[in-house]
Amino acid sequence: MSVIYLAGGCFWGVQKYFDQFEGIIQTTVGYANGHTENPKYEDVKVGKTGHVETVKVEYDESKRSLRQILDDYYRIIEPTSLNKQGEDEGISYRTGIYYINENDLEIIQKRHKRYKRIIKKKWLLKYNLLIISMKQKNTIKSI
Repeated sequence: MSVIYLAGGCFWGVQKYFDQFEGIIQTTVGYANGHTENPKYEDVKVGKTGHVETVKVEYDESKRSLRQILDDYYRIIEPTSLNKQGEDEGISYRTGIYYINENDLEIIQKRHKRYKRIIKKKWLLKYNLLIISMKQKNTIKSI
C-alpha cells in the first residue's frame, strides 16, 4: 500500500472524487502544513492555524499508479488559483501535494512540470501548487 496526501479545496469533495477509483483502498480527510498540533475546524477555516484541508489517499500501486492519481488530481484542481478552489476561499483551500516516500518525488515533479508547462502555454498564468515532503515540519491531523 502507498500513501499520498492531496490538497485541492474542500476535502469532502476531493475525498468523494478519489473514492470512486479502482485501486484506492481508503481516503481520510484531515489538515496538513500548519503550525498547531491539534487544529480545530473553526480555527482552520478562519486561517488561524495555517493548515490546508487535505485528503490522505491510500492506494494499491498494482491497480492505480501515482501517475494516474496525479492525473486524476489535476483534473479537479485549478492550480492557478491562490488560496481558492471553486467557491471555497481562504488559505485552507490552497492546492498542494504532500508526499512521504522520497521515491515519489521524481514522479510528482515530472507531472508538476508537465501540467505547469501546459497551463503556462495555454493561459500564461502563474502556477500556485505546493509540493512538500511530509517529513518536514508538516503535520497531518485526521478528523
